[in-house]
Amino acid sequence: MEHLTFDYPAQRAVTTRAHVGVVGSGDLEVLLSPAASAGGPLGAHVVVRTSVDGYSHIWKSVLDRFFTRYDGAARIEINDFGATPGVVALRLAEAVEAAEEGGAV
Repeated sequence: MEHLTFDYPAQRAVTTRAHVGVVGSGDLEVLLSPAASAGGPLGAHVVVRTSVDGYSHIWKSVLDRFFTRYDGAARIEINDFGATPGVVALRLAEAVEAAEEGGAV
């Protein structure tokens, strides 16, 4: 099992939580919550726990692409069980949509 972390700059605060997906064969879950703010600059922190070792460069590419469009200061936890990059992108988009429907700005 591999444990990866990534950090990205953010422009706006996230105010609600979201949970999408399930950890299961070929899938993953994404938990999105407001970033802890200590008065410093806004940022997003991503923690990935994956059952597939050796793909950190793929995770970085998928997350880099996601954060070119998403500017929320959030803590994102991804628990993966072999999802493809397309499924990762889909679940991240679903988590943002769920959080925004819940009132995040």
